[in-house]
Amino acid sequence: MGDVTIGVDTLFFVGPFAISTSLGTSLLLTAVVSLAAWLMVRRMGGKPTRRQAVTEAIVSGLEDAVRQVAGVHAERIMPFISTLWVFLICGNLLGLVPGMDSPTRDLSVTAALAVTVFLSVHWFGITTQGWGNYFRHYLSPNPIMLPFHIISEITRTVALAVRLFGNMMSLELAAFLVLMVAGFLVPIPILMLHIVEALVQAYIFGMLALIYVVGGIQSHEERSNSSR
Repeated sequence: MGDVTIGVDTLFFVGPFAISTSLGTSLLLTAVVSLAAWLMVRRMGGKPTRRQAVTEAIVSGLEDAVRQVAGVHAERIMPFISTLWVFLICGNLLGLVPGMDSPTRDLSVTAALAVTVFLSVHWFGITTQGWGNYFRHYLSPNPIMLPFHIISEITRTVALAVRLFGNMMSLELAAFLVLMVAGFLVPIPILMLHIVEALVQAYIFGMLALIYVVGGIQSHEERSNSSR
């Protein structure tokens, strides 16, 4: 577990823009996870190997979790939510690697993930219902509710980003302080705490994203059922 510092170091500048270590770590993690996924799914055949069995078990577990919430829409949402879950799990656990920090302890990374969820909610909603039907639910049950719907969309996106950032930052900070006080007498409990908390935070973020996306898709269906 690397040293915990408040703030993020800068790797280099591209013009006026600073490239942070968390951005570099996120890009490296994306490349590694993509390469690992490609290696796991290549040359899959009718006679499953151990690698294929592990891959199918992971995919089936993710698909079941998505299907329990999304129902008939699971097939469309599955790639996005699964990618989000895998990235979050790997990113949260990256803090356990010596010399590395979790990219999700950087507010800019969690904000980017939250914005991705925000845009995905509308993209899935519009492609499923059409522009008119989707945006009509912002005027339901009365046009006066439009500002409140917009405020709700913004606040839940901000809350999504701040929740993950706050939990991951406090987790690494607490673990670092305990190790400073107790030395390395309690490495295993701290390690287990980090793993459990990292998995829980990844699950919560992904599940909230799934609920938001499904809510956007089903808003028209709920309105149609209520009008019958």
